[in-house]
Amino acid sequence: MSLCLSFPTTGNPAEVLEIIERPLLPLTGHEVRVQMRYAPINPADLNFIEGTYGRAAHPPAIPGHEGCGEVVDIGPLVTSLEKGDVVIPLLGAGCWSQHITAAELHFAKLPPGIDRVQASMLRINPVTAWHLLKEYIELDEGAWVVQNAGNSGVGRALIQIAKHLGLKTASFVRRAELIPELTALGADAVFTDDETGLTAAKEHLHGKELKLAANAVGGDSAIRLMDLLSPEGILVTYGAMSRRSLKIPNKFLIFKNLHLQGLWITRWFEKSGTAELAAVLEPLTRMIAHGELVTAVDEVIPLAEYRRAILRAQEGGRAGKVILDLA
Repeated sequence: MSLCLSFPTTGNPAEVLEIIERPLLPLTGHEVRVQMRYAPINPADLNFIEGTYGRAAHPPAIPGHEGCGEVVDIGPLVTSLEKGDVVIPLLGAGCWSQHITAAELHFAKLPPGIDRVQASMLRINPVTAWHLLKEYIELDEGAWVVQNAGNSGVGRALIQIAKHLGLKTASFVRRAELIPELTALGADAVFTDDETGLTAAKEHLHGKELKLAANAVGGDSAIRLMDLLSPEGILVTYGAMSRRSLKIPNKFLIFKNLHLQGLWITRWFEKSGTAELAAVLEPLTRMIAHGELVTAVDEVIPLAEYRRAILRAQEGGRAGKVILDLA
């Protein structure tokens, strides 16, 4: 038998989640069984349980968009994985479980010595940040990229990946006390996400070309990013933390001819082939192994204490991600 978290109906995660047992059935064909080790609690996971995510849940369901584990058994036709391999699931759901059984193509193999906690957070935020920096416009070394939500999971990953790629970052944050923290992480410039911060950013970036902006907030914050973008610049929206619609002042379309794009990394995973996945996961894995890409962890909490973990993940002012220890 194997334990997992499940919800029989959508609602407040701390109230609707429950631990259930599931049998471990014999494997067939290309099936692989992975013993999950760690899984983070992401905002998308909470939204999925609440029923407010971009894709509807169909309870009873097992949440968890990402995690890390080890192969413990393989079906007779499996060729790409062996027992003991460290993997991350690519399914996009079901990671809050002690075991996952799926076809071998639904797992990505990682180096054996990789930090399992860090690997459990690889699939969403770092991949989103990489995609933002690499897929929309070719940026020369030394080019500036601007973003809001600089202290978010994607924002922190973008700062570190940009530094690795030789790019410079200007980040907006809601609280001034976050500025030294992001500067220490490698951010080149950090400003408060308000009109005072915008003025400071304009002074700091005067004469610099900004062709790419990453928007996770929407509302007035997105307008500030558009104000900074150079003509023909691209605004990529991948989140809506303010829950306010994206408003586009006419002047930015008429006089700047800005381009607007959207990114939902889940859809990219669904459409990507093996080669595309490897081209993204391999460099990110190397960065994790070399300590160049580190995701902050607030606390690792045992599966049995899942309610405390959920409540902690719902709190503001955390020092990083809350991780479920699934062992």
